[in-house]
Amino acid sequence: MGNTFGHLFRVTTFGESHGGGVGVVIDGCPPQLEISAEEIQVELDRRRPGQSKITTPRKEADQCEILSGVFQGQTLGTPISILVKNKDTRPQDYSEMVQMYRPSHADATYDAKYGIRNYQGGGRSSARETIGRVAAGAIAKKILHQVGGVEIIGYVKRIKDLEGEVDAQTVTLEQVESNIVRCPDAECAERMIELIEQVGRDGNSIGGVVECVARNVPKGLGEPVFDKLEADIAKGVMSLPASKGFEIGSGFAGTLLTGIEHNDEFYTDEQGNIRTVTNRSGGIQGGISNGENIIIRVAFKPTATIRKEQNTVTKTGEAGVLAAKGRHDPCVLPRAVPMVEAMVALVLCDHLLRFQGQCKVL
Repeated sequence: MGNTFGHLFRVTTFGESHGGGVGVVIDGCPPQLEISAEEIQVELDRRRPGQSKITTPRKEADQCEILSGVFQGQTLGTPISILVKNKDTRPQDYSEMVQMYRPSHADATYDAKYGIRNYQGGGRSSARETIGRVAAGAIAKKILHQVGGVEIIGYVKRIKDLEGEVDAQTVTLEQVESNIVRCPDAECAERMIELIEQVGRDGNSIGGVVECVARNVPKGLGEPVFDKLEADIAKGVMSLPASKGFEIGSGFAGTLLTGIEHNDEFYTDEQGNIRTVTNRSGGIQGGISNGENIIIRVAFKPTATIRKEQNTVTKTGEAGVLAAKGRHDPCVLPRAVPMVEAMVALVLCDHLLRFQGQCKVL
């Protein structure tokens, strides 16, 4: 029912935002991978609420607990179950939403589909569901790094109309984590933080773009025709809450170029490797990785739940006005960075295992 992602490296997330807890079951992880709750916690801490003045003030430690699949610090090859218990829940903040629909949120569509919904914080449509993805992504990242030194780094590229200058070829995790908005351009980051604070004080919200680069990706990942690598990455990141757009390489800007301007010409480097002079393809050609850096961008809309009054209707169709209570991010972008990284890691890990299964057996 849409809760499972991947083929050989499969993840199933569970839980609601104000229920007992959230988590993930990971199936297909290779055995004897050294992993600990502490390593997973590093990624969850980057995603958790209340980490700075520009995120939701909800106080959750998001402490993870590995329930199965790991023994004496190593994976067993059996399903890995990870649980994070919800602590700082305030279901009373959502009492008005029992009947009233939040504009641009999933309230109305969940009712239309299921005829029932958990109105407390959005239930499964809440960004809290992504805890399971980020936990699984931490394991996928480690597999990718051990196999081929793959490095995945996401960062905030743009907030509303403020765009940072970032070199995807050289950007480091330390640069990304050097400020609370996760934009490596320090000067632009300061202006982004000021804007988010201003919008938050006004009870409003804003969106932007997260860019992500995957380096040292092996050649040959991707399964034409329907499981092209960029198609699976697009599905992964577009399944994140509030995502509204996807680009890879030149993206939509590439439509302004001619073929001779856009094509990535080949050359052979000093080590005898076939490379491309430019990388407008974004590291993927014909749905298969070509060894260049994979560079994607994901657009995120402004947070739907805001404190400003908005016209809406009730479940029975009566007109009403709603000014949401509760604790919500005025901008999802800073916390979306580890979510995007996780989905890219899950896709690359899955395709790496598929590539090894099909092409490396003889």
